Amino acid sequence: MSATPLPHALPADELGGPALRSFFGLADRWNLRIADQRKLLGDPPESTFYKWKRQQDGAPGRDTIERISYLLGIWKNLQILFPDAAQADAWLHKPNQAPLFGGHSALQRMLSGNVADLYVVRQYLDAQRGVS
Repeated sequence: MSATPLPHALPADELGGPALRSFFGLADRWNLRIADQRKLLGDPPESTFYKWKRQQDGAPGRDTIERISYLLGIWKNLQILFPDAAQADAWLHKPNQAPLFGGHSALQRMLSGNVADLYVVRQYLDAQRGVS
């Protein structure tokens, strides 16, 4: 038996454009370098990355969509946790003494290249909000 899609959910092949537009907007807000953007997206080939960036559309794979989903969740949590948008956006770059980060920034943790690190940061922020 297959799952019935939610009425508001886009088919997988239509997620690329909205996901990429959201990601590049987030990358601007967070002042991410190009190398960091590529790493967070799972290191797509340079030509693919620049095509996505230029067209704000494309068909990224499931891994890239998952990565963008975690990043959007991280952004949402930060907007909820910090009343000031600039403070929320800056948090990612600041050293963090929580054991999870070991004095490094959340961004440094996320730039390991592993999708699991995006998940861990998202989970950490969910816990800070009291969401399980």
